[in-house]
Amino acid sequence: MFFLKKVVSRCFFPLPLSLELLLLGLFLLWFTRRQRLGKGLVTCGVLALLGLGNVFTANALLHPLEHRYPPFSPAEIKPGDPPINFIAVLGGFGDHDPDVPITSHLGPDQMVRLVEGVRVHREIPGSKLILSGSFDSAEGMTQMAETLGISADEILQLSNPRDTEDEGRQLASIVGSQRFILVTSAVHMPRAMMLLRERGLQPIAAPTDYLSPRHHLESDDFIPDAYKLFKTQVAFYEYLGLAWETWRAK
Repeated sequence: MFFLKKVVSRCFFPLPLSLELLLLGLFLLWFTRRQRLGKGLVTCGVLALLGLGNVFTANALLHPLEHRYPPFSPAEIKPGDPPINFIAVLGGFGDHDPDVPITSHLGPDQMVRLVEGVRVHREIPGSKLILSGSFDSAEGMTQMAETLGISADEILQLSNPRDTEDEGRQLASIVGSQRFILVTSAVHMPRAMMLLRERGLQPIAAPTDYLSPRHHLESDDFIPDAYKLFKTQVAFYEYLGLAWETWRAK
């Protein structure tokens, strides 16, 4: 299952999918007599790159995911509610390179998640930060959190989880039935909430790291580029993940 999610799913990302169409079309054009089909596949590959590598497609795919849950506000915790003891920050894969500063040990998405986690932690006195991700990721976030003024006794680490489902299993052993704040990228939040709720957990969403903010149109928006294709890829990954989890639940 893990192999299917992490490897096979990549074949359906925008760039690999476009290249698959192009390569298959070129093969048919060069080595077979199926010229019409070859031309059609090459055309589809080019149109896929153009269509999926622009800001309009990327934002249209991202927006429904990123705005499923509103940003967290301490006002969501009503007087008389049970106290919030934990803020869980989901991670990814870090790079513990001793030749670069600590701020480069985390990817941009992890850094934004961590900063949001620290912000929420300071809004809720007495809470603890639960930091996740691969060993380098969790260790890097821990070091960065301490650099930002969080003491070591306010931090807990998950034990090198492989994916969000594994994070849910480990979180359950810490938070039990308590409500807790869940910090992750806005685009990942719907799938993360689904997976954690399936385990009986009670997360309160605190999305961050938005990829489709509102902005005025600029001339560059009409030109496809790698970053726009990356944003579309992120959306594809989450939609595929949601589809997989929905199918598996049935």
